[in-house]
This record gives sequence, structure tokens and C-alpha cells, in this order.
Amino acid sequence: GSIAYLRPETAQGIFTNFANVQVAARKKPPFGIAQMGKSFRNEITPGNFIFRTREFEQMEMEFFVKPGEDEKWQEYWMEQRWNWYTGLGMREENMRWYEHPQEKLSHYSKRTADIEYRFQFGGNEWGELEGVANRTDYDLTAHSKASGQDLVFYDQDAQERWTPYVIEPAAGVGRAMLAFLLDAYVEDEAPNAKGKMEKRTVLRLDHRLAPVKVAVLPLSRNADLSPKAKGLAAALRQHWNIEFDDAGAIGRRYRR
Repeated sequence: GSIAYLRPETAQGIFTNFANVQVAARKKPPFGIAQMGKSFRNEITPGNFIFRTREFEQMEMEFFVKPGEDEKWQEYWMEQRWNWYTGLGMREENMRWYEHPQEKLSHYSKRTADIEYRFQFGGNEWGELEGVANRTDYDLTAHSKASGQDLVFYDQDAQERWTPYVIEPAAGVGRAMLAFLLDAYVEDEAPNAKGKMEKRTVLRLDHRLAPVKVAVLPLSRNADLSPKAKGLAAALRQHWNIEFDDAGAIGRRYRR
């Protein structure tokens, strides 16, 4: 049979389609192509929960820019990606930037900076959440040489031909999901009906991430109120994932 290979990242499919997208969408740099999908790694010893797996869901964008403008665009996307996480409720005290030393950069990278999150998992306090890399023109040049396809951009305004540089934000969906859950998880203590202190758990997710958007919790099951509450729940369910609960004390239902 034929030999098949599983992609180690979603990026390369974007690079090979750069010229098609640029012409079909009538775009000129700066512009980006984003993709989300499965990636695969030949991990010798998979484990450590979601941090070392052979298959994972990846989000990547290749943002094509004019050479010489790459550094300012990397700073732009570093700010945008940081703000995306904090805008969805992630606390900045649990985040930091890690700048890759020059001697440890990937072969294609001019500069790489990672957003790290305080996962406190697997014996490490910090773990990579997302990387933002300046891949220069390495990928388009390599694909062009190997395939013979011209991936150079002709700038009509400047009457110049150049190979775009690429800024790449790349994130794992699983890691982002775990970070949002960890950041939203809160425990506190409050007296129960018998006056005894008990632990309570709350998941303080941003409403855009919360799976349940609305809870309808009628104060009682009386004949007048209950049908109206159920009707409201049915109407809301046409638009969102909602919960209806009329059993137990209102405070306990709200906590649930």
C-alpha cells in the first residue's frame, strides 16, 4: 500500500495555498489565513494529561506581511492574542510571556514568544498556552523551491516583487480550554441549612464561554407561577442552552 503521513501542524497547508487564496480573495499583504484542525506528533512517551499527546486540536494563523514590517506585526499579534485571553476573563496574574533565547529558536524562526499559563501541573508551575512566531519567509521560500511554484507577491503600488514574511500565532485548543477552566474554578465555604460550614464550588466562566446561558428558577411551584416559568424557559431554549430547575431551595438551585 501507499505510505501516508499525518501532519505535525496545520500551517503547511496554509502555505501551499497562499497564492490561491491571495488571488481568489483578491488580498494583498498584510492579511491572514487561519485554520483549526487535528495535528499529530510522534511522541515516544505520551502522557502528562493533555500536555504530551500524539493527537491534538490546533488553532493557527499565518499572517503575511511585507519584509521589514514583520517586527511591528509580531508585536501587534502578541498584544492581540494576550488581550483575547484576558478579554474572555483569564486573570493576568496567571499569565506571563516567555521569550525564546536566540540559541534555542526553531530553524525557521526570527523570534518566538510564548504566552504561558500557571497550570501548576506535572511538577511545573508554568506551561505553554500559545506561541507567536516570526517565521520570516522560510516556509514560502522552501515550498517554492521544492514545488517550482512561484509564491512571490507582486506589489503593484511599489512595482516590487517580494516573498512575504509570516507572523504565526499557534495555540492548542485543549490547553486553552484547560486554562479557562482552571482560571474560572473557585472554592469557598458557607453555612448550610444546619449551620455547618461546607465547601462550595463555582465555575466563574465568561458568559461567552459558559455552556449554559440562562437559568430559569421559579420561586415556587404554585399553579400561577410554574406555567409562566416553563413557558419562559421554552421560549429561551429556542435561542440558547438553558436550565430549568424548580426543585429545592432557591439559593441551592442558584449555586447548582
